[in-house]
Amino acid sequence: MPDNVPKDVPTGVSNDVPKDSTDDAARDPFDFPRRWEADVVLSDGGTVHLRPITPADAEELREFHGRLSERTRYFRYFGPYPRIPRRDLERFSTVDHHDRVALIALLGDDIVAVGRFDRLHHGDSAEVAFVVQDGHQGRGLGSILLEHLAAAAREVGLTRFEAEVLAENGQMVRVFRDAGYQVSRAFEEGVLHLEFAIDPTDESVAVARAREQAAEARSVHNLLHPRSVAVIGASTDPTKIGHAVLKNLLEADFNGPVYPVNAEHRAVRGVRAYPTVLDIPDDVDLAVVAVPAASVDEVMDGCLAKGVKALVVVSSGYGETGPDGLSAERRLAAEARAHGMRVVGPNALGVLNLDPKVRLNASLAPQLPSRGRAGFFCQSGALGTAILANAAGWGLGLSTFVSAGNRADVSGNDLLQYWETDPATDVVLLYLESFGNPRKFARLARRLGRTKPIVAVKSGRHAVVPGLAATDAKVDEASVQALFEQAGVIRVDSLAQLFDTALLLAHQPLPAGKRVAVVGNSTAIGLLAADTLLAQDLDLAGDPVDVGAQATPEEFAKAVKEALDRPDTDALVVVFVPPIAVPGAAYARALKEAAPSTKPIVSTFLAVEGIPDELKMPGKGSIPSYASPERAVLALARTVRYARWRAAPQGTFVRPEGIDTERARSIVDSPASEVRLDDHKAVALLECYGIDVVPFRIASSEEEAVEVADELGYPVAMKATSERLRHRTDLVGVRLDIAQRESVRAAYHDLAALSGKPGVYVQRMAPKGVSCVLGLQDDPSFGTLVWFGLSGLVSDLLGDRAYRAVPLTDTDAAELVAAPKAAPLLTGYRGDEPADLKALQELVLRLAALAEDLPEVRSLKLEPVLASAAGAFVSSARIVIGPPPSLHDAGPRRLR
Repeated sequence: MPDNVPKDVPTGVSNDVPKDSTDDAARDPFDFPRRWEADVVLSDGGTVHLRPITPADAEELREFHGRLSERTRYFRYFGPYPRIPRRDLERFSTVDHHDRVALIALLGDDIVAVGRFDRLHHGDSAEVAFVVQDGHQGRGLGSILLEHLAAAAREVGLTRFEAEVLAENGQMVRVFRDAGYQVSRAFEEGVLHLEFAIDPTDESVAVARAREQAAEARSVHNLLHPRSVAVIGASTDPTKIGHAVLKNLLEADFNGPVYPVNAEHRAVRGVRAYPTVLDIPDDVDLAVVAVPAASVDEVMDGCLAKGVKALVVVSSGYGETGPDGLSAERRLAAEARAHGMRVVGPNALGVLNLDPKVRLNASLAPQLPSRGRAGFFCQSGALGTAILANAAGWGLGLSTFVSAGNRADVSGNDLLQYWETDPATDVVLLYLESFGNPRKFARLARRLGRTKPIVAVKSGRHAVVPGLAATDAKVDEASVQALFEQAGVIRVDSLAQLFDTALLLAHQPLPAGKRVAVVGNSTAIGLLAADTLLAQDLDLAGDPVDVGAQATPEEFAKAVKEALDRPDTDALVVVFVPPIAVPGAAYARALKEAAPSTKPIVSTFLAVEGIPDELKMPGKGSIPSYASPERAVLALARTVRYARWRAAPQGTFVRPEGIDTERARSIVDSPASEVRLDDHKAVALLECYGIDVVPFRIASSEEEAVEVADELGYPVAMKATSERLRHRTDLVGVRLDIAQRESVRAAYHDLAALSGKPGVYVQRMAPKGVSCVLGLQDDPSFGTLVWFGLSGLVSDLLGDRAYRAVPLTDTDAAELVAAPKAAPLLTGYRGDEPADLKALQELVLRLAALAEDLPEVRSLKLEPVLASAAGAFVSSARIVIGPPPSLHDAGPRRLR
């Protein structure tokens, strides 16, 4: 390629703007899809803002080009190209956002990277290229740009990318090679020509998510491991929060410099103060903001200019105050991200890192727990203070703690990403009021839960979000429990239960099964423990052992050891109240000596809550004690269920064949409000996912009904057009097994009179089977749910439905079909022929794929689905579409 031709212009194509119906002149260069804007996290934990380029960016694009080194320009343009001529500058900054797309990465007001594609020959292929400013190379910007360009290209109908790269440009070649696409290459005269399809593959999705995990984890690492901290709003007044934060930082003996920022005093608490953050002579990694909300904008300007990496905003007066405060909160997060910073808060309690190499208490919490191996995330600042106090009182040690307040930026999902690879954290604890992205939470929890247990309190579970009231059915508590367990999360109802479970997980091994032995010195207390075990679906390993009130420490230790040594024991419950004559310490020593084992032990020892000093051991092995045997057993039962989930096959995420996503999207077509699809569109949408509805037609007269029945073939079913009548469990609006013309006429007359209007459904009879119902609904906590049950009045009355959150594995689909209490009717109950469960599971997976692809589907109901040995036959469908209410975990990496 000649040196004077910019690489943005594909080989063999004129540098002139193409004159076609989709050229730049035919589209407004300022009117780009707003969804293409995104805040993204880079591999070093910093952030940038991505958006399409506009002509207003021309001058900044020229300056960006001027900052590139000669080598970077040579790699990008295949020649020196020292400056951008006016003609080229206009072309580079003026695109149509369809055939020609360019994205810029902004750090503050500066462009630091540009990526673009140009459609080739009006086809479905485009040439892609990008360039990154030298000081920002190696931060993952090339990979991010490629992901976002590919997503935009798919939206405008492109299927392939082509690129020409100098063979010596190894870094750019690696970006394409490591993206997870199947890249073909050709080599000629020192130039590599690369081509690849841009549809996501399993490998490309896995690569993107691995990079997402590393980047988000790094951003949280930067937050929790600062080398220096500034307290903006540090006050000499002990009643001010700026005073409390500084005091807590200093008393924790933070391993780094602390800089108070106070314009009125030269020092605060004996530490030199600075008028503004810009006056601090050294770098600042973390700034704690404790000034009134009205002053934060000015503070932000200073932090942005200083290059602060992360903010903890403890100030209130934002989203919790109303719409104006919420706008200010969103502006705060957007400005911070655009300038490379992550934000905890506003209205946050703060962050802790109890690592002795860090010793960070950038919070308002005066009382800290000891160092341990549990990470804790919560939203409420008030609850955060209570959590830390309780953790200290119960002897639960923490590794790190984040109270995110209004959670404008850093969320629980970010912490899950961090804790997954944090060697200092073995157990994850969450107190959640809402999920920012429920689909992403489920994905991250499933992955993390395989190696580290997650215990969560989810508040507000009985409330229905107003925006979902029309389509949101209440999910019963058993199903909520199942949904959490599907993601590997141990869900508890209170902070007390959270601490009960965390103590066991933090100090004892996981049980291998659900067989539990009971040893104690009281028959009554032992029986109470045994009753609770059985009520929690655990098995007793032999009868409870009562050593008697007069047993010596040695006798007590022998009973404990014998119980643990039994091959049919997976765990042990010790219920013990020492006799008055012998000190409890003697029995504690005996229990500790007998306890070292691969089997977990819980106790009611001296009725102490937490880890009594007598039962503490270095590292793992301390024996938690509970105030009652019921609480001890409940904590153990939760751990048993988690261990069973962790040991079970994970299953495979399956995407059935024969799916036409493009046609399906054209049917739903981004509705502005909720609307029910008519029968024709509902059938067409289901056909796109390989779901066939038993053939039917609507007849508006007796003779037409006969003609339709003749066409479909006898026997037929006839149904009233009134949905209220045809879905009644007594079948008052349905006539089945009609085999003759006269019977069709009679049925038409009866059903039309019943509904009070002409017209009936005439449908081919499906093979007889068990009547089931399948559906989709959106839940504010879990995202889209697939639900299943058996039809009938009793099932409806008892709410015998099972739920699983999308995405589903093949294992999830099998468990969903087997979960309702009435499910034995499908497996040959009392000698009946079993239904084809594989066909039902296939139907579930196809519905899950539909939910994955089309968040516009707000609710869907297939009823009845007749399940028999011949298969699963869908008789009717009701589908409501509308604007998607929840964030979906799809597309290129971005912050919410």
